[in-house]
Amino acid sequence: MNSNNTEDTLTAQVTSVHKNKFILADNKNEITGILKGSYFQHNDEPPVVGDYVTYRPNPYGDSMIDAFLTRKTVFLRPDRGGHGEGYVKNLKTEALVSNFDYVFIISSLNQNFNENRIARYIAITNDSGAKPVVILTKADLCDSMEVELKVQIIHALSDTAEVYAVSSITGEGIDALGKFLTCGTTIALIGSSGVGKSTLLNAISGQNLMKTSEIREEDGKGRHTTTHRELFTLPCGAKIIDTPGLREIGLNDVEDGIDETFSDITQLFNQCKFRNCSHTVEPGCAVLKALEDGNLDEERWNLYKGLQEENTWGKEKMIAIAKSNKNLMKFNPKHQR
Repeated sequence: MNSNNTEDTLTAQVTSVHKNKFILADNKNEITGILKGSYFQHNDEPPVVGDYVTYRPNPYGDSMIDAFLTRKTVFLRPDRGGHGEGYVKNLKTEALVSNFDYVFIISSLNQNFNENRIARYIAITNDSGAKPVVILTKADLCDSMEVELKVQIIHALSDTAEVYAVSSITGEGIDALGKFLTCGTTIALIGSSGVGKSTLLNAISGQNLMKTSEIREEDGKGRHTTTHRELFTLPCGAKIIDTPGLREIGLNDVEDGIDETFSDITQLFNQCKFRNCSHTVEPGCAVLKALEDGNLDEERWNLYKGLQEENTWGKEKMIAIAKSNKNLMKFNPKHQR
């Protein structure tokens, strides 16, 4: 696929990033690229795994990357620019991976199972524009009643996410994931360290693509076996982006994703008597009535409020940091570019 700029500008996809080097996939060829010297004169950020980029091939060395193309989906988190909070240059977000259709939100069924964390991942996925799929791993370590209970908990948490309980050891539930592994589909894997992302990737691919490590079963923790984000193409033609274990991405300006995850609650807001209802003491509040009638679970309501508060806090904090840094730049010339 050629760019419209010049005849010798081509398009490829970023499959991994190693410091200043970008590994690109162009059909069946693997190319090493670096950013063109004038790249940041026309682009605000570097490419990430999953991005499609335009580049100028160099048969004698690294190809030169000009720009990345418009992303259809992207994972974002607050960007601190690699510095302490006092040096955040402005209110920005940092892209992690892009151009995926589904997100496999992976959580083990043992000590790692955390409803709040899964809800956060679902909200961020909904905000990204992709489809959330919750994969509960290590089903072989739990009895069937516990597995079914946790599956139902996630079903009740969000009607936008599909839920599957699997075991990469016994193969239980793995075949059900086959419907997502179609040619041209891209899946991003996300979850904490020790939940079995690499083992799951090996199981669904039928290959030993990733190294795996044992976790401490007494606390469910393990070390990262994935050290960088990387895109793999499976024999079936599906693509998978594996990511380092992430305990927290952080919520920042994802109201739409939270509201989509808790659509049953947001629909109640429209039924309140007062448009500016705080859902605390007002007469005619549909939320309070649903709580009283048992139609809305109090834990679910508290989880929704907690995620919204976290999101609001994150935005306000980043705005305050940006304003503080703007004043620093204004009155302390040594910090100016």
